[in-house]
Amino acid sequence: MIGILGGMGTQAGLDFCNKLAILNRGKIDQEYPLFVLFNKSNIPGRPESIGVQTKNLSNKSKNKKVEKKYQLVLKSLLNGCKVLKESNCKFIVIPCNTAHYWYEDLKKKINLPIVNMPKEVFNHTKKKCKKNSTIGLLATEGTLKTGIYNKFFDRDYNLIFPNNSLQKNSVNKAIKLVKMGKVREASKIIKPAIEFLVKKKCKKIILGCTELPIAIFAFKSFQKIKTSKIFLDPNLILANAAMKRYIKK
Repeated sequence: MIGILGGMGTQAGLDFCNKLAILNRGKIDQEYPLFVLFNKSNIPGRPESIGVQTKNLSNKSKNKKVEKKYQLVLKSLLNGCKVLKESNCKFIVIPCNTAHYWYEDLKKKINLPIVNMPKEVFNHTKKKCKKNSTIGLLATEGTLKTGIYNKFFDRDYNLIFPNNSLQKNSVNKAIKLVKMGKVREASKIIKPAIEFLVKKKCKKIILGCTELPIAIFAFKSFQKIKTSKIFLDPNLILANAAMKRYIKK
């Protein structure tokens, strides 16, 4: 059984489940994959818990506050993983890119395989793009800051991001709008950031926040998502990786 730690955000977790089901559509109920979604929406904000800015404090005090925030998120993620483990799930997926900043610590503390989303996106990209290609990344500031995609991509690809203005006024706003359920607005707001990366001659653009595929593919068919020539959807890639592991289990 597949364990899905969701709630980061809720729409993104449901989007993952929907893609998992559509990719593996059965003729009868019993042919669909077994999975448990824990929509743990009370996990503290991930981007806000990375390198928290605190004014008028010594470096030591700042470090303590950053560590405290990190541990609060880790504890909440770990509790979610434990619930999935107790539900007899054989492995876990986390349809949130930024949450993978906690991946290594989670892996050490939970005795259950956790599929690494950025790694799966990298493995998929290697099949689609030649080495040294320029790849765009749209993501939260937390994901960009922690380098969870750079860790895999920097050796083989030139990974680029929107400038600061586009990050704040296009990417961040689009993510927030999806979380608020304002998908149509989000689909318009994200366009300048996409155009920027296209002008930079990116061969592919990673939608490195799980809210972004919802914004970009809003009101489009699932077939268009699957056959997109420019966008890489981590939720879709993760769903495929999860199913391969599920079949092996």
